[in-house]
This record gives sequence, C-alpha cells and structure tokens, in this order.
Amino acid sequence: MNAAKRLEIFTRFRAANPKPMTELEYSTPFELLIAVLLSAQSTDVGVNKATRLLYPVANTPAAILALGLEELKGYIQTIGLYPTKAKNVIATCRILVEQYGGEVPRTREQLVELPGVGRKTANVVLNTAFGEIAMAVDTHIFRVSNRTGIAPGKTVEIVEQKLLQFVPKQFLLDAHHWLILHGRYTCVARKPQCWNCMIADLCDYKSKSATPQQV
Repeated sequence: MNAAKRLEIFTRFRAANPKPMTELEYSTPFELLIAVLLSAQSTDVGVNKATRLLYPVANTPAAILALGLEELKGYIQTIGLYPTKAKNVIATCRILVEQYGGEVPRTREQLVELPGVGRKTANVVLNTAFGEIAMAVDTHIFRVSNRTGIAPGKTVEIVEQKLLQFVPKQFLLDAHHWLILHGRYTCVARKPQCWNCMIADLCDYKSKSATPQQV
C-alpha cells in the first residue's frame, strides 16, 4: 500500500467519524486505566456494566483500597479472569497511592510497571486520557493493519511501529480509535463486511467477501 492510499483511508475515517472515542466509559484517567485493565479478554460492554456499579461506590485508588479485594471481586465478577484482575487492581491502586499520590503516571515506563498493565494498556491511557500519540495494537488493529495492508507485520510490536511510521501525521492521534472501530464493526475476523466498507476500493485484501445477496 502506498502513502496516497493511506492518506485517503484516514481522510475517509475522519470524515465519517471526526471525533472518535473509546467505547469504555470513564470520567478520569484513573477510571480509564482500571477499565482498560479489566477489558483484557473481555468486551467493552461487559466492562462498562461492571464499572457502572463500581465507580459510583469507588472510583479512586484510595476508595478501591478501602473497598478491599473481596468486595471488589463482587463488583467485577461478571468479567472474565476477574479474580486475577481484582488482585492486579488492588496492587495497582496501592502503588498509585504510595508512589504517585493517587494520580496516574504519565509515562509508558511508569505505567507498564503497574500490575496487570502491559504496553497496550499503557498506550491506551497515554493516547485517550492524556492526548499523546501512542498506538495500542489489539487483535482488531493487528487484523485490520495486516488485512488492509495499512501496516503489515508479523508481531504486535512491528505493526505498532509501522503504524507510527506510515499513518499520516495529522491522523496519528485518532488512528487507534478509527482502526479498532473498523475492526470491531466492519473488518471483522471471520467474514469482513467488504460490501459495507468505506475503504474497500483502497484495501489490499484480495479475498473480499461478497454481499449477502450474492452468496
């Protein structure tokens, strides 16, 4: 894929959705951090259902520590892997209180040292909460980047670096959101909806799926 096609792809994404946002519900950087931590191998819908109950009761590191592990489990037990995630949330909250005055740190190096926080989670927080250019490559973005040819790579790290290199600068801040939404609702895993895709004519995917009427 060449630069002209990438420019047109992201121009179309922006025209269709000028201000893309995460589908996780949050009002502070801390709420976003915990929501993303909980979202691993879970859906945003499922996480939102849990945090709608949790955050009115405890939405700061100190408040969650006061809640305690067992009560926290009760709020997030509908989320996959909740026992491990609850332990990580408590441990993260303790570090935030003891080392950062209850605030979420603003560097990737500090974020990835928090229990349960990997590079992808850190990048989401940096990009979405703090408005920094960072590319959080999840399964959707990895698939879309490879399938379309926007930024092909065999590993998440390679795709991340290629996106930062190839996405036109004016689109870098919001590119993560456009790509994840495109992968979640159009360029889906099993049968991409090529007939309903705004970039189908620019995409390198050779096995484009037919419309349902043509099948």
